[in-house]
Amino acid sequence: MALLLLATGCGGGGAMPPLTETFAKTDKNPFGGFIAYNQLEGMYSRNSIRDKKQAFDKTWNDITDTAALYVCITPSLYLNDDEITAMLNYVSAGNTLFIAANNIDAGLLKKIDGRQSSFSQQYFFGFDSVRNTATVTSDTNYAYYYFPFKSSFFYTDTVFTKTLGVNDVGAPNFILYYHGHGKLILHCEPRAFSNYFLLKKENYKYMQQVFSFTNSYPDHVYWDDYYRKLNRRRSINSKDDDSNFSSFGEIMKHPPLQWAFWLSLLGLLLYILFAAKRRQRIVEIVKPNENTTVTFTETIARLYLQKKDNKNIAEKMITYFNEQVRNTYFVNTNNINDDFIIMLSRKSSIDKEKVEILYRTIQNISNSVQVTDYQLLSLNQQIQQFNKK
Repeated sequence: MALLLLATGCGGGGAMPPLTETFAKTDKNPFGGFIAYNQLEGMYSRNSIRDKKQAFDKTWNDITDTAALYVCITPSLYLNDDEITAMLNYVSAGNTLFIAANNIDAGLLKKIDGRQSSFSQQYFFGFDSVRNTATVTSDTNYAYYYFPFKSSFFYTDTVFTKTLGVNDVGAPNFILYYHGHGKLILHCEPRAFSNYFLLKKENYKYMQQVFSFTNSYPDHVYWDDYYRKLNRRRSINSKDDDSNFSSFGEIMKHPPLQWAFWLSLLGLLLYILFAAKRRQRIVEIVKPNENTTVTFTETIARLYLQKKDNKNIAEKMITYFNEQVRNTYFVNTNNINDDFIIMLSRKSSIDKEKVEILYRTIQNISNSVQVTDYQLLSLNQQIQQFNKK
């Protein structure tokens, strides 16, 4: 039932619209600021509303107004000391500053001897939490069906501070503080300026009554489009935008996040040290290249032996032996005579008779038409004995 009433009140259909509290001037969802912005334009038709997207101290440095209106509607208002000082100086100069926030910076409230009791609502719809709730001003109740208006102000100064409105239990939720020549108007229920609230019955009149405490013809009207986007208090030295935001700094601010971060980092290091080590693949043993010369020679020799071509084998053995003699002892083997025998015997340190017998065997085989097995074996034996010595 609550869901249906809320969707119907926002002009939606059967589906539930987004309930994020943005209060942005272009947001037409239940808790956007589209209606409030356009109603403000209608109430101050002589002025064109100027959007401000920078911190208030920067704004105050850029303007010299003495009868202007600055409107800030935001879920929470976070300020640093410079911004608080600038706001009070702006008001003191004769201007009006209107702030509606569920959480107003305690530093600003302290300057007016006040504090705020805030109740942040969870988006959970139940019959025990959602009900008809109202905010009251000038003895008129303006109600809608949603979480109740429970936030309120407490202040001790009764000379410069005045209650302008209360919630449905009678606690102040709308106050005015006179400072210098101007007014600081505070409201702790920004949902009272949402699309959903202002579209309910004649609730648009509530906004008219609230802003009736401002100048009818302000010099300028400013609409805040900066503080509604902030979600934390900034230091004086911080920049106007969020470019100085540090994710690591935010993690370090919260002990649970610190533990999670350091444990994750430790786990990553352990993984790198142990699980992610380079794993050497098994290197296969590469067999050295075999010398196939002997195998090839033996194969060729078997072929010749199978054909019984002893003459051919003997000629090749003689040719190979003479080549070996020429390369080893540097003697000419074309002319085989006594001088050749003597020279080869000296250089090889083999008896002259054995060298002479070897070359006589070579001469006989060279002159023979056929070579017997005995002759071939004898030649091979003599060449091997020559090489051994």
